[in-house]
Amino acid sequence: MVTVGAGLGLRAVGTGSAAKYGGDALYTVLLLTLVVLVAPRLTPLRAAGTALAVSWAVEFLQLTGVPAELSRHSTVARLILGSTFNAPDLFWYVVGAAAGCLLHAALASTGGPVREVGHAAG
Repeated sequence: MVTVGAGLGLRAVGTGSAAKYGGDALYTVLLLTLVVLVAPRLTPLRAAGTALAVSWAVEFLQLTGVPAELSRHSTVARLILGSTFNAPDLFWYVVGAAAGCLLHAALASTGGPVREVGHAAG
């Protein structure tokens, strides 16, 4: 919820490149959060790598035109898949994965929510 709120807040107050590329980074942070929820025992690096791989896969899928077509019919598809390939997005996904990895590692080492989720699953 925090990541979604940050993304919506960024879009509401930010403009131009800051809002767009900040949103790209937060997209990968959100994916990392979902990866940790599904597989809490993954190390921060593996969780970040998985989120980055999914982010890149979605971006490269945009080269096919499928996301653009789906986005014409669904706001949800547009939010999840985007519509147009943009090479700089690939870099900002790395930024999001790195930031999320650092946050995940910090929370895990302090016994924060990430660690608690991992122990609850075991």
